[in-house]
Amino acid sequence: MILTVTPNPSLDRTYEIPALDRGAVLRATGDRIDPGGKGVNVSRAVAAAGHRTLAVLPLGGPAGAALAGLLGAEGIEVAGVQVAGQTRSNISVVEPDGTLTKINATGPELTAEESQALLRRVGERSAGVDWIACCGSLPRGLAPEWYAELVARTHRAGARIALDTSGPSLVAALRERPDVVKPNAEELAQAVGRPLATLGDAVKAAEELRAWGARAVLASLGADGQLLVDEGGVHYGSAPVAAVRSNVGAGDASLAGFLTAGGTGPAALAAAVAHGAAAVQLAGSLMPTPADLDTAAVTVTGDVPLDRLLTEPTP
Repeated sequence: MILTVTPNPSLDRTYEIPALDRGAVLRATGDRIDPGGKGVNVSRAVAAAGHRTLAVLPLGGPAGAALAGLLGAEGIEVAGVQVAGQTRSNISVVEPDGTLTKINATGPELTAEESQALLRRVGERSAGVDWIACCGSLPRGLAPEWYAELVARTHRAGARIALDTSGPSLVAALRERPDVVKPNAEELAQAVGRPLATLGDAVKAAEELRAWGARAVLASLGADGQLLVDEGGVHYGSAPVAAVRSNVGAGDASLAGFLTAGGTGPAALAAAVAHGAAAVQLAGSLMPTPADLDTAAVTVTGDVPLDRLLTEPTP
């Protein structure tokens, strides 16, 4: 059972177009609307894999009601906290080569009472869960320390927690020793304050996050694969991808794969890589099912090529 927390969820509409031509009237070759938000996507991937999941999130207005309905249709139990503001709606535009352009709305501003209600709801529903996954940016009204408070409460309750966020929220939470943090390459570079040009740079940055409090770091490096740095050492995983259709939610699918495989060690890293590789080959933010996974194509090794250049080095 995996409980997810998404403080700033969304409705996500994705359009597939032949090319993005500014100022022109474009005709979509495909479109879909999905529940959105990083924690929501983790729940969707967990459910698609056949595991139980519960989504805790603030819901506001007609968009919030629609979001809850979409999640229910996917077999996901929702523990919503009603808020006065309107749940946000985001737009993604995907070109044939996989290039993604996103327009993310800001989302509602939560009051102090709504913030506390969200923390209480997590506590009320966390008994017996295997993992709590807290994911995404914080909405207006929540201080960067909000995730740190959630990590502390989770550990006092005896549960394990995975955190996928960035910037001040990530740095503030590290002092509470989250069990897993899952940055991408850009977020990892931002956290340590320097560019990453090689896999070795990424490993050193992940080790710094561990020194600051993270018990394990699962780093998504896009086309360059994934790194797991924990008390067992450093492991690197990769898998070939025939064609990228959309990378929306791919990192969330990776985290879901990692947690459903136990959340520790090389086997969990292999599951994360398989889920991420499958997700980028699906339309919109569709989450992979077991039939979509090519586990035989995944390679995991402890012999990390530290001098390998990253395909897209961070600035």
